[in-house]
Amino acid sequence: MATTVSFQPITEYTTPFELATAFNNLLAGKSNNVGTVTLTNSATSTAVSDYRVGPESAILFMPTTSHAATELAGGGMYVSARASNSFTITHSSATTSRIFTYVVVG
Repeated sequence: MATTVSFQPITEYTTPFELATAFNNLLAGKSNNVGTVTLTNSATSTAVSDYRVGPESAILFMPTTSHAATELAGGGMYVSARASNSFTITHSSATTSRIFTYVVVG
């Protein structure tokens, strides 16, 4: 399961105020490339749908629960596939809640 936060896209109808707001948000680090994922329990992979992901994207993880930190420190969690609009995480099978924030770059 993944969640993302969406911002208003810039189009030919964007007002100067909206453009300035978007630019100022970008300068403040609000670049709309962050999501949240909970690893699937009792499985060894989790599929994530995210429209910002492409075949060449880099995906970075930050654990937000102690079990997620243990999973990441164990060294067995990695992105095993990337495609347009999705990626797959391979991980150990567990029954604990492992929640991560992730960043998509590229």
